[in-house]
Amino acid sequence: MGKKIITFGEIMLRLSPSSFKRFIQADSFDVTYGGGEANVGVSLANFGFDAYYVTKLPNNPIGDAALNHLRRFGVKTDYIVRGGDRLGIYFMEIGAAQRPSKVVYDRAGSAIAEAKLEDFDWDMIFKDAEWFHFTGITPALSDSAAELTLEAVKKAKQNDVKVSCDLNYRKKLWSPEKANKMMTQLMEYVDIALGNEEDAEKIFGIKASESDVTAGKLSEEGYRFVAKELIEKFNFKLVAITLRESYSASDNGWSAMAYDGRNFYTSTKYKIHIVDRVGGGDAFAGGLIYSLINGKRLKEALDFAVAASCLKHTIPGDFNMVSVDEVESLRRGNVSGRVQR
Repeated sequence: MGKKIITFGEIMLRLSPSSFKRFIQADSFDVTYGGGEANVGVSLANFGFDAYYVTKLPNNPIGDAALNHLRRFGVKTDYIVRGGDRLGIYFMEIGAAQRPSKVVYDRAGSAIAEAKLEDFDWDMIFKDAEWFHFTGITPALSDSAAELTLEAVKKAKQNDVKVSCDLNYRKKLWSPEKANKMMTQLMEYVDIALGNEEDAEKIFGIKASESDVTAGKLSEEGYRFVAKELIEKFNFKLVAITLRESYSASDNGWSAMAYDGRNFYTSTKYKIHIVDRVGGGDAFAGGLIYSLINGKRLKEALDFAVAASCLKHTIPGDFNMVSVDEVESLRRGNVSGRVQR
């Protein structure tokens, strides 16, 4: 039996035009399901943990389909509550070269956004659990979802469960002011904070100097400052920041750095040709959580997480469907992509 991990958030129906078409060209959509914390759960299930995903799904065939999609990849659904009116939807137009990808949300009034405190028995959910992971997307869904998230992190700490949070700022869901107010409350209960090159700036106003995300220019020294400020402000045990250098929608540089309050660590850097970048940060989170629970040294954990995320960029859909052996092979330097026979 693997170690028990809990993730909590919203899983959505994802609809995408095929073959890099624009929305206006599409006469059909490819169907899959995904969402930040669900994506992390799939990674951890693939890596051998008992990954439980907590959410609320409508009691209809679309809710059934989302539930079965999670089960297909080994995620445990025991704590998923059924009810509410609808499953959230997002439309994903996959960009290429200099044309960026675009996301259109249709998620207002979703089952999890309207869930109530009494829907979840957190003491039961956290019984024998080692780790709880959530993202900044979940409290952004609604005031009630924010209240639910705060209740969850409080209960996690009462049950001696380690808590990680991917800051994941989404400007289409809430303002920087509202994000700052809510996320500041939540950070009191967080042990490990994850983010990308923009999250700390958008939520907490902590900006890396000499970086221009739009131009693909990142300053490692600037992100050391961001990590140090976050630990000083919130007393995290660890901060990890993914660093995406966007040369185009098709080609990125990908690496990460981490700070544990004493030492800074920098990962291997990959130049990746992107098939689907959605879920890249979640794949990083899954790889880091797996490594830390298994007692890997921080540099090795960071390299494993970046390698896992690098592979995710090559897989269509939200989920990172890779094994530990495949990630380890890349981490050890097998970057050629040669056919394995």
